[in-house]
Amino acid sequence: MNDDSSIVRLAAMIREETERLRPGDRLPSSRELMRLHGVSPVTVSRALARLAAEGRVITRPGSGTFVAPAVARTGGTADLSWQTVALGDRVVDDTDVIGLLTPPPDGVIPLTGGYLNPAMRPSKALSGAASRALHRPDAWSLPPLTGIPELRGWFAQEAGGDITPSDVLVVSGGQSALTHAFRALSAPGTPILVETPTYPGALAAARAAGLRATAVPMDRGGVRPELLAEAFAVTGARVFFCQPTLHNPTGATLSAERRGQVLAIARAAGAFVVEDDYARYFAAAPAPASMISMDAHGTVVHINSLTKVLAPSMRVAGITARGPAARRLRASQIVEAFFVARPLQETALEFVGSPAWPRHLAGLGVELTARRDTLAAALTARMPAAEIHLLPRGGLHLWVRLPPDRDEDTVVEAARRAGVLVSPGRIYYPAEPPGPRIRVTHSAALHLPELVEGVRRLATALEGP
Repeated sequence: MNDDSSIVRLAAMIREETERLRPGDRLPSSRELMRLHGVSPVTVSRALARLAAEGRVITRPGSGTFVAPAVARTGGTADLSWQTVALGDRVVDDTDVIGLLTPPPDGVIPLTGGYLNPAMRPSKALSGAASRALHRPDAWSLPPLTGIPELRGWFAQEAGGDITPSDVLVVSGGQSALTHAFRALSAPGTPILVETPTYPGALAAARAAGLRATAVPMDRGGVRPELLAEAFAVTGARVFFCQPTLHNPTGATLSAERRGQVLAIARAAGAFVVEDDYARYFAAAPAPASMISMDAHGTVVHINSLTKVLAPSMRVAGITARGPAARRLRASQIVEAFFVARPLQETALEFVGSPAWPRHLAGLGVELTARRDTLAAALTARMPAAEIHLLPRGGLHLWVRLPPDRDEDTVVEAARRAGVLVSPGRIYYPAEPPGPRIRVTHSAALHLPELVEGVRRLATALEGP
């Protein structure tokens, strides 16, 4: 009998013995096992090591070998509570974000979400672009770590102004860009200013980076510059996160004048502006120039993502910055992810350089306008007690204030039971919300009749029992 088979055989016999004993019972000593089974010290040692790895025995040097507790022996749920102490009190909370990413159950109408429904995505054209990209000889080779030059050039052109390809870093989607920006520009424990309300994914990323999100109020024109200046002065923050075009969730768009004021205030505070330009392709009318195109001092870090306008798995974005901030962002990308997969970058470049891109944008603009108008009309007709914050010049959502006597969570839960999903307003605030709100999305429903039916169900939920 060779050594390996002796180990297996001895381990099997000891395993059977542990089943007959109680947790904590002492097993025969190594010397006794050698005598009983006629094996070498090495065989005994390795057999016991195998059983210890299985969680069946515990070896205590100088005391002997004992039957392990039942949970460890049977493979039941282990007590992992020790990790709470080891991990500390920092929490990475995905609750608010995961609700926006979870597909609705069958029969439930989604009036929430951040992506185009399948019928609105250019799936066929994307597949064609992917096929062409994968036929390139270098499709699977290592890309430049900051992104393939042509794609960086395209993002630079979209940003406008004097931005060059060397200012752009290609990353894995807008959420990744936010995470990189927050970690690169702020130290854990420091404040970050955000519009209020604001995108829940930004709040989650800020908290995961150990930052304290501080609210700056808005009106229908966007963030209020005088309150932004006050917030910088009071908090000492060095970063302001904003969505100046078709803000999520309110739909507000900053005028060119206010954009200039925000830049001047941030520069005076020695602070960065993280410009999330997520909705630049959802505007029904031309939006003012991007803030980074107006910036001559390296104040703005600009994010432009292709995910929302194309498909959830097109996780490609450009993050633009200059100076030491750009160098730190590049280092963050390399340390965390090395680079974005070249086939995905090549596919994105193929698509935006093809006739399918302007065709998609033109058709999308018409469809989103029709959906916005249909949603607004249905809400006005079915829910007169609720108030639409404003009718945005494009975008994917409407921000709705509920009657003050309504409980937001109750309405959202009643809507779910009625077969329609909406986003609760509380998840868009870094602190206590000012009153009951919901965000209602028109891009996730399959078609206009489903959109109208979703509002009917929502109205039923608002009426309550």
